Amino acid sequence: MKKEQIKILYMGTPEISARVLSSVLDAGFNVIGVVCNEDRPMGRKKVMTPPPTKVVALQRGIPVYQPHRIKEDHAFLDALDVDLILTMAYGQIVPAAVLDKPKFGCLNLHGSILPKYRGAAPMQRAIIDGQEKTGCTLMEMVDKMDAGRMFDVEEFPIENGDNYTSVSEKMAEAAAKLAIKDILPYINGELPGLEQDEDEVTFANKIKPEDEHLNLSLPCEAFRNWVRGLANTPGGYALLDGKKLKVFEVEIEGVRFGETGSLHFDKQGCHLTLSDGCLLLLRVQPEGKAVMDGKSFANGYRHLEGKTLE
Repeated sequence: MKKEQIKILYMGTPEISARVLSSVLDAGFNVIGVVCNEDRPMGRKKVMTPPPTKVVALQRGIPVYQPHRIKEDHAFLDALDVDLILTMAYGQIVPAAVLDKPKFGCLNLHGSILPKYRGAAPMQRAIIDGQEKTGCTLMEMVDKMDAGRMFDVEEFPIENGDNYTSVSEKMAEAAAKLAIKDILPYINGELPGLEQDEDEVTFANKIKPEDEHLNLSLPCEAFRNWVRGLANTPGGYALLDGKKLKVFEVEIEGVRFGETGSLHFDKQGCHLTLSDGCLLLLRVQPEGKAVMDGKSFANGYRHLEGKTLE
């Protein structure tokens, strides 16, 4: 079977998934439909905005399906002759009734080195945990979260300067590489797959709004990893006079300036004291303001010397 003969239904929603979709299309695969989440109101004016994968699909003349809940609304599949479902960050749990439809089953591009970090936030949690590498796993979709056979893995380092945004970019490249390399061998029965070791399984729980509130009792390294894992979106924050101060980038320093959680200013910029040292704030966003570098923040907020964050 040739790649242009494989009728693929692609399921994915965010920008990372749109990049993979574009790469698969550019490689000559036949995507007959795209399934994504519904349009959402975005920005201060709440303008209804289509998901990035929908934008790509419409540009390429590919039909788009946006069920509110695919568990309850998947009748559209009855009219499609699908050979393979390929997913990347769809955003909903796919029911068995959908998994059973394609002739050759369903493949998922999962953002971790399985069986580690099954679940909704594998990239964020790997960074938060201080992991030095991660990767994308091409896996079989089954009626259990991220538990199917593994067909291939593309690994890459999490470097010291990486955050969630940069790791997402690396993950999109890894996922696209896997899809382009492995779809045809999979269809032709050349990838037998490997069962996951259940004893090695860990989970990457979804990042909830309360997780975005940075814990000032953490030591510097752990705090910095949380900052990295939440940047550039949604951004971790601490409270300054009851308002959110988002923190996107910090640098660890050794000397403590005062009480844990307090701010201190000098010619370098603004320092945040934690239990085992200080952090130099490199990029922040006071509530209602634009993102700014640490020195700009220091220049405008020196009157907060000694102020304690919450």
